[in-house]
Amino acid sequence: MTQTGSDRPAFKPRKFFRGGHLQTLAAFFLIRKSGLPKPEERLIEVAPGVKVLCHCHWQQDRSGALTVVVLHGLEGSSESGYMIGISQKGLAAGMNVIRVNQRNCGGTDHLAPTLYNSGLSTDVAAVSRHLVDDGVSRFALVGFSMGGNLVLKTAGEWGKQGPEEFRAVAAVCPAMDLAASADALHLPGNRIYEAYFMRKLRQRFRNKAKLFPGQFDATRLRGLRSLRDFDDKITAYYCGFEGAVDYYARAAASNVVDRIVVPGLILHAANDPFVRLTPGTRQKIAANCNLTFVEADDGGHCSFIADANGYDGRWAEQQVIEFLRQF
Repeated sequence: MTQTGSDRPAFKPRKFFRGGHLQTLAAFFLIRKSGLPKPEERLIEVAPGVKVLCHCHWQQDRSGALTVVVLHGLEGSSESGYMIGISQKGLAAGMNVIRVNQRNCGGTDHLAPTLYNSGLSTDVAAVSRHLVDDGVSRFALVGFSMGGNLVLKTAGEWGKQGPEEFRAVAAVCPAMDLAASADALHLPGNRIYEAYFMRKLRQRFRNKAKLFPGQFDATRLRGLRSLRDFDDKITAYYCGFEGAVDYYARAAASNVVDRIVVPGLILHAANDPFVRLTPGTRQKIAANCNLTFVEADDGGHCSFIADANGYDGRWAEQQVIEFLRQF
């Protein structure tokens, strides 16, 4: 395990759950019961005519508690297993937790005549402003995979100009180098994951075309064989980029990770099947004294299933909450 600026305990995979693919698939198929109290649902406007659905869990002393704003990954939602898990742990630790559905996610396709993408850090900032205006005294950003890219991008873009209430950022397997990760997803050994994402993305795009007639052309889906193809012909086309190359270059948090000024935690697995961190990005992370980078030998993608010794064994979620306790 590689650790920069950290003495946290090493990750040890649960017996029979060793290896990047096995960890990744196990996290997907091991369904967890929520057990969360009923949340307050808020529709927060992040852009003119565009709202996102947030599930808010509050402590009795709402203003006195740290508020943790959590973002999911590609084709996830506020109901994704890791979103439920970290919310349970955050609430138990005395924190407010806000589970944010990105645009169109969590059954909200009808709320936005736009698509979502990895560059929408402005949405994260808008949700944060809403919470601060509502009386939140301090908050932290947490993201998984695509959500990890978004929270790191937000923190980097804020730099020294961020809200004074912003205390920390944490990311689990963040897709900070979008081009490298998209290309890794198309490798033969990862086609099962790419096929899953492509099926979900196709379904969503067809649904958007039905909900907003004339705004989306479903025929653009023809001939798409990879996530890069989808991002080139769909995401970039409808989100204001010149193509996949431009999209990946401009939306990557790796561009601004060196500008993060609040304490940050980045958890990554060396055997993550498809999220890649380039040498240049690793150098930027290592050079930023505000960031703690932990790379486990095992853990897969957003999984990190360990033995259940006194907790549920979801190591990454536990590490994030422990990191946030200091705030």
